[in-house]
Formats: sequence, structure tokens, C-alpha cells
Amino acid sequence: MTAERWSADSWRSKPIQQAPEYPDKALLGDVEKQLAGFPPLVFAGEARKLKRALGKVANGEAFLLQGGDCAESFAEHSADNIRDFFRVFLQMAVVMTFGAASPVVKIGRVAGQFAKPRSAATEKQNGIELPSYRGDIINDIEFTAAARTPDPRRLLEAYRQSAATLNLLRAFATGGYANLENAHRWMLGFVKDSPQSGRYQEIADRITETLGFMRAIGLDPEAHPELRATDFYTSHEALLLGFEQAMTRVDSTTGDYYATSGHMLWIGDRTRQFDHAHVEYCRGVKNPLGLKCGPSLKPDDLLRLIDILNPDNEAGRLTLICRFGSDKIVDHLPNLIRAVKREGHKVVWSCDPMHGNTISAAGYKTRPFDRIMSEIRTFFAVHQAEGTYAGGVHLEMTGKNVTECTGGARMILEEELHDRYHTHCDPRLNAEQAIEVAFLVAELLKAERIAFPLPQVHAAE
Repeated sequence: MTAERWSADSWRSKPIQQAPEYPDKALLGDVEKQLAGFPPLVFAGEARKLKRALGKVANGEAFLLQGGDCAESFAEHSADNIRDFFRVFLQMAVVMTFGAASPVVKIGRVAGQFAKPRSAATEKQNGIELPSYRGDIINDIEFTAAARTPDPRRLLEAYRQSAATLNLLRAFATGGYANLENAHRWMLGFVKDSPQSGRYQEIADRITETLGFMRAIGLDPEAHPELRATDFYTSHEALLLGFEQAMTRVDSTTGDYYATSGHMLWIGDRTRQFDHAHVEYCRGVKNPLGLKCGPSLKPDDLLRLIDILNPDNEAGRLTLICRFGSDKIVDHLPNLIRAVKREGHKVVWSCDPMHGNTISAAGYKTRPFDRIMSEIRTFFAVHQAEGTYAGGVHLEMTGKNVTECTGGARMILEEELHDRYHTHCDPRLNAEQAIEVAFLVAELLKAERIAFPLPQVHAAE
């Protein structure tokens, strides 16, 4: 069967979920037209480079670390917040690189993650019903009729903040801040201060020895620029399709369409209907794609989505981001893996241990650290049992010392959630909890590398 002809606006003829209702359609059209003339935020060549890197993950030769804010907020946009996030992310990557003995592909949920799907279109407070908060790109979290009315001008602010964030991230990634020895020094500070320092000290000592050996034989950051810089990519959920269409460009070197709002886009668990707008839009752009896989996804439906989104079976094109919950993953993940393996599809398998483990406690949404780690451990164990490669983790995290997820080495209690609960949407791992996850994943990666040894050619590269 021949696929329907695709265009950047062909999604508009399809049913759509999670779409805001803008009262001022004329203003929305004007804003989208303005965005269509703006410079791209990312470039096609960068997206292709990321796809090649993810192809190595699909082949078991690298590991994916994807993480960042649940939903970026206009109010929290600052150089300090971006720096603190990037700093924690680098520390996590160093620990995981050492554990996996392979490259770590670094993708932030940043510079575009402004929109959020919601379980209900409206919410009630004190008997008043208003539209749900859908992220700063659409409306405001303040509970008033004016604030909750979708405002197209917010798309322009989201573009500006994304551009400023990307500018700073590119400077950090290439200007020396990402120096491997910087990240190692920060990581040692974390280990020294952690209540679980004894558990993490062995890995930290081995990294120190390795860096000492590298410097002794002349592999130091001054002489080798690759030790001072890193590749860092951006991603977000492709939820607001008018914005995505406006940022879609034809690549002059290939003639292909790319979404230039971020290097990687993903389709959420609530918008992955194969005949709906979000799948229609994403199938036509050449960026790497993610697909959230929740408990309601049946193996046959997953195979159909893979055929639509990756018809050429291109390694690195599609990442399956699994978000079941620690109590459901064993019931659902093995059947999906077997179906994909049986059909010979090349995909990246990544674990999102956040979204299936949200509970209410002390009047707050939270996520217990133990459940997060339980889902990650089970994810690795299931892949080991099925003979497939557990290729990545997808985390909601911040570089700040928030109190949003309970547990961890410092054991945040339910009654402490109110201390520094700053998220606009879902609870995030704080800086220490995020680095803890990296150390625990490093242990799992070390065991996985025994099952999936790297080809010998890489030792000489």
C-alpha cells in the first residue's frame, strides 16, 4: 500500500489530540507566519549527526542519556539554571561513559520543552472551572481566566528563550566548560558529600586513575580538543504542531524536510494514534524520533507505528521510550521486545522511569526514588533475559536542589516536599538524585557490557 503524500501541513487534515483551542485564530496565523520566517534553531546536519550517534546506540555500541525539565518555564529561564543543569548532565555522562565503557549520547529535554499533554482539558479550583495549564508556550499556570486562555504570542517567547538557551549550551559544550577534567572534579565533590559516598568511591577512584594515566601519556585537554568539548543535542515532545510546522525547513543539501525546533522530537503516550495528526507530522521529517510506549500499547500497534515512522528500518531513526511504572514493566515490556525483535526492527530501547511512577503524597505529586530505580533495574533485567540491548534512560531532572521526588541518599521525606517544590508540572530528580541514578546505572551498564562487548575495532579508534 502506497503511503499518503506528506507535506508539512498534511497533519491538519487528521484528527488531533491535546490541541489547545485558541480564541484568536487570526493572531495565531500571524504568529505562525512570523515564526516560519525566523532562523532555524537547529540545523539538518546536526540532526543527521545525532541520528548516526543513535544508530550506534541501536547497535549496542553507545548509550543514550536523555533528560531535563518536565516543562520549561519562562520565569525560571536564566543562565544559572542552564549552567547548573548542564553541569549535572556532564557529571552523569562521565559516570555512565565509564560504566558502559562506550560513548554516551547526550540529549537534553531543553530549549523547546514548553508544552505538556494533560489528562483533562479543564480543571476546577474552589468551584471554578478553567482550561488546564498546558505549558508556558500555550498559557500561564496562574489560575485566572485571562492567564489560562491560550495566547499565540507565547510561541514567540518560547522561540526566543529556546534560541538563547541553545546559544549558551553550544558555548558550554564547545568553549571549555565541558572539559572532561572539570566534570570529573565536580563529580568527586558530589561523592565526597554524599551519604552513600562509600558505594560510589570505587567508580570515582577508577575514573581518577584512568584520567591520571591519560594525562601521563600525553592525552590531556590542552593537547586534545575532544577532551574539552562534547556533542550535546536538544529534544522535546512534538505536541504543538502549528509551532513545529512553522519551524519545518527543507534542507538545501538533501531536499529533505527537517524540524528545526530541536534535534530530536518525540511523540507522547497520549498522541501516538497511528492515523492522527502527531504521527502524520512526525513521519515526514527526517529528524531522529522518539515514541513513548506506555502500558496501553499493544505489540501489533507498536509494529504498525514503527512501519509508519521508520519504513526504511534506519538505525538511529526511532527510539522507543518505555514508561510503564515499576509495578507494570514486567507485564508489558517483554511482549513489545519480542515483537520488535521478531520483525527485525532496528530501534533504540530507552527507559523512562519517571512517568509511570507518579503518586500523590502530602498534597503534592511526587515520585519515589526507589520506584524509579526499580523500573530501571527491571528494564535492564528484561533486556538481558530477551538478549536485547538496554540502550538508554530518559529522566526528568534539574540541576537545582529541589525537593520534588522522595527518597535518595539524603532521603527526602514526604513532609519535606513543600520545602523546595518548584516544578510547574511533574516532579523532577534534584541534582544529587540525578547523579545517584548515574552511578547506579553505571553498575548496570558494566554488567550489560559483558553481555554486549564492543567490536574490537573500537579499541584502536
